[in-house]
Amino acid sequence: MLRLLAVISGILRLLRPSPSQGMNEDINAAPAMLPVEMKRARRASRFSQTAAYFAAFIGLGLSIGSLGPTLPSLAEQSHVSLGTISYLFAARSLGYVLGALCGGKLFDKRPGNPVIATTLIVMATVMVLTPLAFHIWLLLIAMLVLGTAEAALDVGANTLLVWVHGNRVAPFMNAMHSFFGVGALLAPIVVAQTALLQYPATYSYFVLALLLLPGAAYTLRLPSPVPSTRKSLERQSKTNYRLAFLIALFLFLYVGAEVGFAGWIFTYTFELKLSNATTAAFLTSLFWGALTLGRMLTIPVAARFKSGPILILSLVGCLLSAGLMLISARAFAAVVLGTAGLGLSMASIFPTTLALAGERMKLTGRLTGWFVFGSSAGSMLIPLIIGQLFQLVGPRSLMLVTTITLLTAIGVLVLVLEKSRAALNGEGTES
Repeated sequence: MLRLLAVISGILRLLRPSPSQGMNEDINAAPAMLPVEMKRARRASRFSQTAAYFAAFIGLGLSIGSLGPTLPSLAEQSHVSLGTISYLFAARSLGYVLGALCGGKLFDKRPGNPVIATTLIVMATVMVLTPLAFHIWLLLIAMLVLGTAEAALDVGANTLLVWVHGNRVAPFMNAMHSFFGVGALLAPIVVAQTALLQYPATYSYFVLALLLLPGAAYTLRLPSPVPSTRKSLERQSKTNYRLAFLIALFLFLYVGAEVGFAGWIFTYTFELKLSNATTAAFLTSLFWGALTLGRMLTIPVAARFKSGPILILSLVGCLLSAGLMLISARAFAAVVLGTAGLGLSMASIFPTTLALAGERMKLTGRLTGWFVFGSSAGSMLIPLIIGQLFQLVGPRSLMLVTTITLLTAIGVLVLVLEKSRAALNGEGTES
């Protein structure tokens, strides 16, 4: 799959308009250009590249946010049970793991923007084919390919944004992940509108595929950023592998809870007959909308407060929200409040965890890949567990698994904070 991405991106690079390449060359090698003009040109180039990666993350959100609301329709289309259709989460997450571990090599060896455009085109193609796949094995293959492309896009956009902004990337990184929430918020709305028009919910994939193509075309026209070779990592501490393992485990639990809840809240609400299908789809949008709003609100918070207290308060908010829904399982108002509270509370956890890791150790591509591997494994296994328990225990298993996972995450976070303090004081560091 990654070899195919590389070949397609090479073809797209040849098709890329030459003015974009010329602009890139003029910015980097134009001795006769006035300093003020060079600064303006570089600023314009950075703005265009940043906008492209923001748009790519909207596309990533559209893709990831679409599976949950379409699960019942996909099960009906392929004539399988909800327990069986839950394996789509595992297939996509397996692809995500493969793309996360291997996709970074593409951006080290090839111009990044054609690769980004390729991933968007592959995602759009898979989405178009999904409503036409009437067998579970075809859907599993489609989700595997989709997950691989999504991971390559995720790794690439994060990497290229760092290359564009360097040490000043933090606010842009938070903003880009907020745009992911925008896409994840819009996807269930598209699904709900498709249902309102009396079409199968899977037909929404046609619309979502079309929404990905403008971002691919725009990214392809821009010059690809290159990494700076003069930035020193000598000031950063050596890698503490015990701390790295704990952080990866924490991300496994957190991302698993996030993806599991977002993926199954639609089915949970519909199966308990708390609302109709249209309202249940909007409930998924509420979660992603609250997550997006929370990420925007916590940008100034992260600049003033330390990572540890932010993570603790966030997890406490998650537990209170999940507990409300667990206690009042049959009250739709409690589900609405709990969903909004869970989205707001989860918003800052992932970027704050990465910030904590960057403060305590040297973040290499390999180490970041293991963090992504941990989060991808969580997004693969925990939703699958929820799906299996859905069949055996019933819909309430969603709230039970989410609450237990969050409680375990708090325990791991305590160990992370203890180890990170030791690492900060120079104790227990391993090279």
